[in-house]
Amino acid sequence: MSGEGEWVAVCGIDRIDPEGGVAALVHGEAVAVIRTYDDVVYALSNYDPFSHASVLARGIVGTRTLDGDEVPFVASPMHKQAFDLRTGQCLDDEAVSVPTYEVRVSEGQVLIGGRREAT
Repeated sequence: MSGEGEWVAVCGIDRIDPEGGVAALVHGEAVAVIRTYDDVVYALSNYDPFSHASVLARGIVGTRTLDGDEVPFVASPMHKQAFDLRTGQCLDDEAVSVPTYEVRVSEGQVLIGGRREAT
């Protein structure tokens, strides 16, 4: 993918509401940029593989306790499947996941990098 090693400025962090998201085109891919209540920012594909729509940026953000671990997630606004914001793994169907992206905040700007390797 062209430009994969480059960081792309998406928006100011103040443009993303806590427990909300924005959609951005990064390196030719639709990315959901999600900000949690504790100001951590994650980036994953905006494409919901269940509804076949680009809607994850408009999903419900929260945490779920799994095996004693608090897992930050976004649930699709369409059919409510939840995706781990850290890994992209669907919490409701272990056979499904979405890509995640490197993300950082610098001087108040959200920057998105390349796609992370699946774990």
